[in-house]
Parts: sequence; C-alpha cells; structure tokens
Amino acid sequence: MKAGALDFIEKPVRRNELLAGVERVLEQSRDWSKLCAWRETAANHIADLTPRQRQIMEKVIAGEPSKNIAADLGISQRTVENHRASIMKKTGSKSLPALSRLALVATWSGADAPLTQHDSPATAVWRMVSR
Repeated sequence: MKAGALDFIEKPVRRNELLAGVERVLEQSRDWSKLCAWRETAANHIADLTPRQRQIMEKVIAGEPSKNIAADLGISQRTVENHRASIMKKTGSKSLPALSRLALVATWSGADAPLTQHDSPATAVWRMVSR
C-alpha cells in the first residue's frame, strides 16, 4: 500500500471484479488530472493580478476589513473596495471562501503537501488546508 497500491485482487479474478477495479483506478486518475488543471487555472488567475491586488488579496484572505487594509497601505477605503471587486472579477470568485480556495490551490507546488496521484481534488485541498 505504501508503494501506491490502490486495491488487492484475489485469485481467481472474476471479470466483473477486474473491470470494477480498473474503473476505480481510471476515476482516480481523472480526479488527479482535474486537480492539476484546477491548480494551473488558479495560478493563472493569481498571476493576472497586479502586485497591489495580490497584497490586498492576502490581507482580505487573512480576514482584515477594508478599513484596516486602507489604513495599513495608506490608501482610501474606496480604493481597497475597488481592488477587492477587481480581484473577485479577475479570479472569477463569487465569495471569500472561493477566493481563499483559489489562492490556496494556486500556491500548491506539489512538494508542499503530501499528495499522491490517488487523492481526489477534495482530499487534496483538505490535506493542504489541514497542514
């Protein structure tokens, strides 16, 4: 199992059992591909942000209110609100949790989290969050 075995097949193997095992492996492979595609898309969205927008995004994700962000950066609260709106639009995020997930996945390099090719996207995100 440590070497990556997904299942054991006992002899004699019935056709249905073998086909079901192959289908499980194919499904997990598709999930891994989806995670990699999601990570690439997220990284591209984050790369499209300006340095100021990335700075504000980090503070927003950290839970800081716009008023505090504005004071910290020496800009108006309205400017922060405009940046927040641009960040949400550029990333395609509909909510703060969605933006947080996107930023988390975008920063995942593969070496940062103990993922295997058998992890589903949901499992992968959970492992990254719980580290």
